Amino acid sequence: MDLTDDTIELPTQPDAPETVPVGAGLSIFDPVFLGIDEFGQPVYLPMIYRNILIGGEPGAGKSSLLNTIVGHAALCPDVRLCLLDGKQVELGLWEDACDVFVGPDLHHANRTLRRVQTVMDNRYTFLKSRRRRKIGPNDVFGQILVACDEIAYFSATAGEKKDQELFHALLRDIVARGRAVGIIVAAATQRPSSDIIPTSLRDIFAWRFAGRCTTDVSSDIVLGHGWAARGFSSNTIDPNNQGAGLLIAEGGIPALVKAAYMTDADIIRVADYAAWTRRRAGGLTSSDRPAAKEAA
Repeated sequence: MDLTDDTIELPTQPDAPETVPVGAGLSIFDPVFLGIDEFGQPVYLPMIYRNILIGGEPGAGKSSLLNTIVGHAALCPDVRLCLLDGKQVELGLWEDACDVFVGPDLHHANRTLRRVQTVMDNRYTFLKSRRRRKIGPNDVFGQILVACDEIAYFSATAGEKKDQELFHALLRDIVARGRAVGIIVAAATQRPSSDIIPTSLRDIFAWRFAGRCTTDVSSDIVLGHGWAARGFSSNTIDPNNQGAGLLIAEGGIPALVKAAYMTDADIIRVADYAAWTRRRAGGLTSSDRPAAKEAA
C-alpha cells in the first residue's frame, strides 16, 4: 500500500436485496380490537362472517370506531378495502391503501355495490361447485371490507329517490348474503331513524354499536326495540364521553364499551404503512390504478 495515498479501497459489497415489507401479521380471521369495557378489560370483535352497524349523534365517536375497524383490515394482507364516504374526510386518509374509494357520488356508490354484488354471486357459484357453504382462510380469494360512513347520505340525501332506494337495496343484499363469502360490511350513521335504518336492515347486522343518541327511540333503532325500556339506552351516556356506547351481538345483552381512538396522525401513519406494504406485496391500490377507479 502506498502510504502517501490516503484513500482506502473497501472490499466490494454485494448489492443489498430489495426491501421486503414486514407486515403486521394480522388477518381478518383474527378478532378486531375495539376498545375496553366498563371494567377496563380489552374488547375484541370477531368480524369474519359478521357485519357491524354503528349509530349515534354527531360527535359520538362513530367515525373513530369505524376507522379502528378499517385500520385492522388495512393491515391484513387477506382483505381488500372498499370505502364509501360522502364527506370524503372521515375515511379519506385510507384512500391510498384501499382498492375503491367512493366520495359524494351516489352513482359511483351504486356501481361499486353492484360490483361487490357480482363478486358475491360469483363466490357463491364457486362454493356451490365445491359443495361448500362458506369460504375459509386458505381460499385463493381474499375477504372484502365494505365500510360506509354515513348511510343517510347515500340512502336519503344525495341523488334521486330511485337511486337512493337502489343503494339501500344493494347494501341490504350485501349485508344479508355477503358474510359466508367473506364480504364484511361496517356501516355508520349519525341519523339513527327508522327511515335510514329500518328493522329489516338493522336485524341482519350481527354487531350493533349505539354511541350516545339524543333519544331512547334512536338508541332502540340501533340496538333493537325494547332495550331502552329495560335500562339499556345510549341516551344516558355522557355527551362528553366520546367513543362510549352500548355494543350488542345477536342474541346478546348490550354492554358498555369505550371504543379505541386514533388521532389523525395515528391514522396517517398506519394508512401510509398499509399502502406501502400492499404496493410492495404486489397489490394494486386506488392510487396505483386511476383507470380502475374511473371504471368503478
